Amino acid sequence: MLPMESLVEALGGRKVLKRRITNIDELRETVKAGLPYASLEALIEKFGFTRQEASVALHLPPRSRSKVLKLQRKTFQADESDRVLRLARISSQATATLGNERKAADWLRRPNRALGNRSPLELLDSDIGTRQVEDTLNRIEHGIIS
Repeated sequence: MLPMESLVEALGGRKVLKRRITNIDELRETVKAGLPYASLEALIEKFGFTRQEASVALHLPPRSRSKVLKLQRKTFQADESDRVLRLARISSQATATLGNERKAADWLRRPNRALGNRSPLELLDSDIGTRQVEDTLNRIEHGIIS
């Protein structure tokens, strides 16, 4: 499991989340209450994702995507927040595995043979796809060709 600090940092840290998060329960409650839109902005900036890439990976419905991208809402709903956390978690895991944010973002965008020639970002729209991406990152981390 990733260190709590890397997840909180990927979501913008204390400055964006408006509170200090030191454990998984605090993070869960923050996600359940709704992450601020600025946490997605922090994630986009940290990893260099486009808003379109992020919204597709988050599987935001077109109406929510429009509201979020136009900044008409300040916070995500709980289910959307959970998907933002998923993107942060996988992006942070890719960074830990590959060495830096640039390499992680590049890997997340590129089609991967182990993932049926789909990019990891494409698979983050579901829990099972996310598990496939996690498994691939774990194989890379342990030196198994993926």
